[in-house]
This record gives sequence, C-alpha cells and structure tokens, in this order.
Amino acid sequence: MKVADAMTPDVQLCTPDDTLKDAAQAMAALGVGLLPVTDNERLVGMISDRDIAIRGIGMGRGPEGRVGDVMTAEVRYCYDDQDIDEVSAIMGDIQVRRLPVLNRSKRLVGIISLGDVALMQIDGRAAAALSGISRPGGQHVQI
Repeated sequence: MKVADAMTPDVQLCTPDDTLKDAAQAMAALGVGLLPVTDNERLVGMISDRDIAIRGIGMGRGPEGRVGDVMTAEVRYCYDDQDIDEVSAIMGDIQVRRLPVLNRSKRLVGIISLGDVALMQIDGRAAAALSGISRPGGQHVQI
C-alpha cells in the first residue's frame, strides 16, 4: 500500500508571513497542533503549537510575530508513492507522529499521521512505529 492511499490530502497551510495568531487560530479551529508552511506550493517548514509557545511567546514575540521566525525549517517528509511499511519504519526511527507528503515534483500533496497508518493496517506496523516514537530520546528530548 502506498502513502497516497492513507494520507490526508486536504491540509490547512500557512505561509512564513502569516502571524503566530493566524497559525494558532487555524490549529485551534482544526484541532491540530501542526501546520505545514509553504511558499509558492513548496514546503519550507512546519510550525507546531510548541514552536509558537517556546520560540514565539517564550522568546518575547507577540501574536503578530511571523510564522517564518519560529517555524522548524528542517523538515522530514515522505513521498506519496512510497510504501506505507517504509514510511511507518521511518516515523518510528525519527520519532515523529506525522510527516508531510510530497509528490516527486516536491509539491506538498498531503500529510500522513500515525493514525492514518493505523487505520490502513491490521498487522501491527503502526504499533511498531508508535513503539519507536515513544522510546526515550529523539529530537524533542527535555533534559
């Protein structure tokens, strides 16, 4: 099964010039904690509720601060034609619960979450990925 079969294709986006308030309001309306940041249909980053709290408000930026100033620019992603098994393993290895999905022209076409993977698989691959994601360590460790 391919990523395109499981991903969510309709994804709320923001741009580097959007305000932190705009991003936070979009997250609240959708009930999500992460938005892809694009510039001319190209993925340039991701912004999370944590980015807004820590690098935005925590660093003295107000609600009118720019998304581009606090977003995470180094983004891991997958391709829509990749195999779900491969992407599940990658998610576990890099300890993330969701990945933006690009086509081979590097255009954002969706997002895939561990929940999407779990809904499409019945053989435990999502559980294996979650086990990897949940182990101590990774990019967001608090020491």
